[in-house]
Amino acid sequence: MSSFTQSLAHSAAHSPTAPSRAPSAAPTQADLLAFVRRVAQDRDLVASLPLDPEGRTWVRLEGPDGSEAWLIGWPPGTGTGWHDHAESVGAFLTAGGALTENSLAARLPTDGWKTLELSEDVDRERHLTVGEGRAFGRHHVHEVLNESPTEHAVSVHAYYPPLPRIRRYSRTGPVLRLESVERPEDWQ
Repeated sequence: MSSFTQSLAHSAAHSPTAPSRAPSAAPTQADLLAFVRRVAQDRDLVASLPLDPEGRTWVRLEGPDGSEAWLIGWPPGTGTGWHDHAESVGAFLTAGGALTENSLAARLPTDGWKTLELSEDVDRERHLTVGEGRAFGRHHVHEVLNESPTEHAVSVHAYYPPLPRIRRYSRTGPVLRLESVERPEDWQ
């Protein structure tokens, strides 16, 4: 872990953004959304994230009650691709710029499939400007994009339990294909 990452993680863990609760209580989706909202209001922390013109940047933060959290920078025209967060619940909020979330309003089978044909009424789109965010449940499939041609975006994300895996998908029209499964060692 770089000293920059350590200092950001240390400052987030010891700042007023980390609420105190009984250590045995798992954070709820509402708790995670409240946490990302508080972190996004920490302008010094948000401004300390290095932004790269070519690719996303991120720093891991200490989330509440054993959750994991990330501060993410999005150059113009970047996105995540379709993915889910497996068994984790989560929340994210735009701290700078604007993001678009495309999601599926359908529960998908969690395992045992490679290709699914989606019905016509499952697509949802949200435009999230500064201060706007959302919480989501397990197996939420979405993609997040910075569609601006000129402006960086910054967001704060939190997950509980810490991400055990991320499944990545490709999408062609109504067909969703499982392409890969990433584990924590792939992105930390």
